[in-house]
Amino acid sequence: MEEQAAKTVCPSCGKDRVLQEDTSRCITCSRVCEQCGQPVRAAQNRLCGVCRRKAERVADQQPCPRCGKPGYLREATGWCGHCSRPRQDKQPPRTCRECGQLRRHAGLGLCSACWQKHPGRPFIRGEHLRDQLANPPAWLDDFVGHVAARFCVARACGLVTDLGRLLQDEHPNSPQALLERSRRPGRSMGPFARTLEDFFTHRGLALPTDQAERLAAGRRKRRIDAVPDPLRPAVAAFDASRMRAQDRARRASTRPRSDHTLETALAILRDLALFLTEHRDKDDWALADVHDIEAFLATLPKARKRRLVVLRQFFRFARSQHLILVDPTQTLTTKEPNGFRGMTLTLDQQRELFRRWTTDERVHPHEALMGMLALLHGASSSEVRTLQITDVDSVSQTVKLGKRPHPVPLDPASWTVLQRCLSHRDAWPTANPHVMVTKGTKAGRSPASTTFLSHVLDDCGYPPRMIRSTRLLDLVNTMDPKLVAAAFGMDPQATLIYLADRVDPGRLPTLPKTAGATPHRT
Repeated sequence: MEEQAAKTVCPSCGKDRVLQEDTSRCITCSRVCEQCGQPVRAAQNRLCGVCRRKAERVADQQPCPRCGKPGYLREATGWCGHCSRPRQDKQPPRTCRECGQLRRHAGLGLCSACWQKHPGRPFIRGEHLRDQLANPPAWLDDFVGHVAARFCVARACGLVTDLGRLLQDEHPNSPQALLERSRRPGRSMGPFARTLEDFFTHRGLALPTDQAERLAAGRRKRRIDAVPDPLRPAVAAFDASRMRAQDRARRASTRPRSDHTLETALAILRDLALFLTEHRDKDDWALADVHDIEAFLATLPKARKRRLVVLRQFFRFARSQHLILVDPTQTLTTKEPNGFRGMTLTLDQQRELFRRWTTDERVHPHEALMGMLALLHGASSSEVRTLQITDVDSVSQTVKLGKRPHPVPLDPASWTVLQRCLSHRDAWPTANPHVMVTKGTKAGRSPASTTFLSHVLDDCGYPPRMIRSTRLLDLVNTMDPKLVAAAFGMDPQATLIYLADRVDPGRLPTLPKTAGATPHRT
């Protein structure tokens, strides 16, 4: 009983043993390796079996007379195994047939630097890939030529290597399946997927990806997630109804709302929800009244009309879903005139811009083209963005801008600027059909981004809308607005806003000069 009382459960082995005072474990578990700490069963050993074998191997090693590192010396050479193995002799330097310098040979009689720039590398890589595949696709050679004509040699070889990685896996190798597997997760599907999409869709081998829809869905989700929790379900239901309406409009071939319109509406509702929770202490849409809406609209007076349109649509939807009882926006009005209220350029500013874009060679060709077409021909950013090479008629010196019914004749200054932009485009190794090609679009066929067009005139200090509005305002007030609308492909009502607060002095009646009489505006 005394012996049993002295025993305790060992924390290592779990058996009843007498624990040692220094280790708080039994005597068997207290014997550990001095190097790795593993248990040692034999009482005469200080190291475990693994550490003992390592120590024996280290003891057998000797310093190599050649490299000075410890190793097992070979009897034949007296050196370690690494120094005893025969080395492959390097090829002697040869004269490069491209640069003529005496350097190490890399391939095809070229040095390494010239071989990296050799234009035949992508085609050689494509031939090797064809030899490796048991059933190579028929479009492989066309893809190699596609990337070789649009990318540098290193990037083209990398794209061919990425294609080989997909073709050699166990998944199906149809063009649509390859396109889906090549996409990267995240907001960008990667340059390889974009190249495959451009190649397959241009040849009718696959359908375009839904990358734009995914990005739009991510932007809408981020705006909905920013809404406070109590108000979020109503905003999510409103977004779902708008998406269903957009899908119905697409299937009916009508005019669906764009993704930008839907995202702007969600951003306005997000701002209203944050305003109600932070400044009005309200966490329910049913508690919002007309005073809350008026206070919210007063935060941005210039955006009152746009915000009120979205709020009316939302509260109309909320009332139909029985989320609220009374529509707080029913009695609100915009209180804004429909006339043009934007800023325009003075005559001196227009002359300064004209001289800048026609005489200064330091100005980028894209800025000069965008500015001249907006200043003299009233071209919008979307018209310049979608302008293609086929829209330019070099014989009659005309261009096809957007939805305008007739080609636009260019003056000598505008034609010179256009030729300068085309020369800049010819310097790129691109097959993009658009006139304005950027670094990000030279390898594909898509137009320049709207963000690029919105900042292309930053150096001149004036936005494109101000320059275009100056030209439209001058044309509408000096010509018949219906003729301007017909020439620009616009709705007749769109040109009438530029006639707001316009008085034609020649049409005013001649009134007798009497005391207190003032002319009446018509």
